[in-house]
Amino acid sequence: MKLIDFKTKTGQENMRIDEELLNNAIKNQSQEKIFRLYAWNPACISLGRNQDDGFIDKQILQEYNIDIVRRLTGGRALLHDKEITYSFVAPANSLVHGESVIESYKEISQILIDVFNLLGIELTLGGEKSIHTKFDYCMLISTGADLCYKGKKFIGSAQCRKQGYILQHGSILLDYDKKLLEKIFKEEVSTDTIISLNEINPNITIENIINCFNSYISSLE
Repeated sequence: MKLIDFKTKTGQENMRIDEELLNNAIKNQSQEKIFRLYAWNPACISLGRNQDDGFIDKQILQEYNIDIVRRLTGGRALLHDKEITYSFVAPANSLVHGESVIESYKEISQILIDVFNLLGIELTLGGEKSIHTKFDYCMLISTGADLCYKGKKFIGSAQCRKQGYILQHGSILLDYDKKLLEKIFKEEVSTDTIISLNEINPNITIENIINCFNSYISSLE
């Protein structure tokens, strides 16, 4: 598996890179799995592929210097701010059960489970898919693709498929501003359903996480 070095980019650049990784893999019929970690600057809202953006107040985004971009993947909007994002690209047939969306989520998510286990954080896959359609903010939606800590959503993921290849990416929540989220999404953000790394263990740094991913993926070679 190839690990791409951690970089901080704009939302447009991050989504372009993910799309290029997917398209290049298809073009070259690559059998290599690619894992990428990245951050966002400035903060950015990403909309799901088919999500209506009517709920967005552009004046609020301008006030807080927040960009907006659309993802290749589905789902609801995310505020990418105090987080690390991961993306994974691979041919579906390189996974044990790549033909199944649910099983491929589990297989790819195992990478994250294993890495955070190295950091002393035990994650579990979310339960049965349970979409609450009134929510525009993705982290408030519970699906079987979630990774949870003690029952609270910590990492939310989304997937798209193209010509036999998978792109999966997701948000690893380092911290969040409850008031800002509620201002943007105009809905209550319940601390009973989501959790951040800062709440789990504030002593773990971004460098710790990156180093663990490096070590883990190197061990697979």
